[in-house]
Amino acid sequence: MGWVSAGDGYEVTLVEGRVAARATSGRSAGRQLKTLPRALKDHPEVDRLRRFAEWLDRHAAQCVAQVDAWMVSSLPVPTSLLARVWPDTAWQAALLDLAVVGDDPDEVGFLRGATESGELRVVDLDGETVRLSPETVTLPHPVLLPDLEDVREFAAELGIAQGVEQIHRAIWRKPADLDAKATEVKEFAGGSFRSRFALAARASSLGYRVSGGYATTRVRDGAATVEACVWIGEPYWDEDVETGGLTWQDTEGRALPLREVGPVAWSEGMRMAAALYAGRVIEEGKNA
Repeated sequence: MGWVSAGDGYEVTLVEGRVAARATSGRSAGRQLKTLPRALKDHPEVDRLRRFAEWLDRHAAQCVAQVDAWMVSSLPVPTSLLARVWPDTAWQAALLDLAVVGDDPDEVGFLRGATESGELRVVDLDGETVRLSPETVTLPHPVLLPDLEDVREFAAELGIAQGVEQIHRAIWRKPADLDAKATEVKEFAGGSFRSRFALAARASSLGYRVSGGYATTRVRDGAATVEACVWIGEPYWDEDVETGGLTWQDTEGRALPLREVGPVAWSEGMRMAAALYAGRVIEEGKNA
């Protein structure tokens, strides 16, 4: 962005999200200063730029959250919408190099650009740059991608770094030999925490919702919306607590048999449970 006047002898702007200043007179005229002069710290223009930088940070976070929601749900996204938001650098950072699927579910490409007419530019798995203009595309959850390991290997060759965790997102595939009556997974149960507050704080910091005695994440899996839940202890419990089992329920609160849990809901639930368990207290020493 351009430089704006901030009192006698100075101009200010945003550089990499921080307020920077330069002198307009004297021997330093035209050069960016290493630090913000004391005379400018409370200047209205400096305050305005700081608030604008905070808004830009919030906007970037909202873009990432929205794209992540599209990806986790694998919902169709209008290509016209992607074209409309593409000029915004925050949206670009969230969308660039995401794997997208158009009309052919077996043709995966990495998003590189979008035109005003709604045409998408992608790099396919043959390394060719192609243009797509389907009405909608999906940003598929990685557990749904065919040949995921090949996609990951090709992405590594291209040096792709995604703003939203997609192709390198940790996934869990549902076992085929589940008990018909089972409703709970205990693989990540028993993780010890010094307090319920510490466990709840970890859940919140990872972006999960804490409701009552559970950490939860809601996932749209195909046509159904499912909530994965991990027991984290009674609210206001002051002593040690352990992670409980992982369960899934539908929108009416009915516990789902594991065989009814879809692939995305299974993977995201296990991802949440594993992330909570990873923060457990690990005893060291010969008596551990």
